[in-house]
Amino acid sequence: MRAFDLSGATALVTGASRGIGRAIALAYAEAGADLALVARSPQGLAEVAGQVTAHGRRVVVVECDLTDRDAAADAVRRSIDGLGALDIVVNNAGGSNFMVPFADLRLSGWDKLIRLNLDTAMAVCHAVAAHLLERGSGSVINVASVAALGAPFLAPYAAAKAALVGLTKSLALEWAASGVRVNALCPGWTRTDLNRNLWEDENASRSTLFGVPMGRWGTPEEMAHPAVFLASPAAAYMTGQVLFVDGGQSTA
Repeated sequence: MRAFDLSGATALVTGASRGIGRAIALAYAEAGADLALVARSPQGLAEVAGQVTAHGRRVVVVECDLTDRDAAADAVRRSIDGLGALDIVVNNAGGSNFMVPFADLRLSGWDKLIRLNLDTAMAVCHAVAAHLLERGSGSVINVASVAALGAPFLAPYAAAKAALVGLTKSLALEWAASGVRVNALCPGWTRTDLNRNLWEDENASRSTLFGVPMGRWGTPEEMAHPAVFLASPAAAYMTGQVLFVDGGQSTA
């Protein structure tokens, strides 16, 4: 359907070297978009870039650490210079590499996850704001998480994702009159390399999925397809919304 066609569009995707970010980038390429891929892994970026070009799309590769705000601003500039303009911005960089009771949490761990899961998206949004507002169009998709509703042993990650939802709604209100849409995508438990230790262990997997009505892990592709919808003309009258793709976990 033309409503889901991204032909002629340009998109910046952060955290694009693996997992959900990789799946979103490839889904956008399949839908017709040219891509700016941003991540820290040169090998992962090269692999995804090769798949994007195989679809006949232009690609700009930016290797950087988005927790450095200057680097984030530079990544946006390089993406705009390489593609000519940006129509779509996906803030997907993030994650958590530990689970710990809050009482045992080291404050340095809190700071690290807030920087990675909230500040990176803020820095990219801040850097791209003038460009999108001047053009009078655009779709920003902030990848949050079902954890934004609360998650035991993941307090800093959950707090960052909840704040990202708040940032999403605030920017949606500010930018709507200028033609720029801002929405949040909230994945549930998704089978990626980051949580391989959970889904490869039968007991850990069963415990993790206890509160998921559909009783299974999601796939990166199942997160990418809604991201195509949010970026496409099909969602043209949609802003400030939080789309949960979580097997029913948020309603359980």
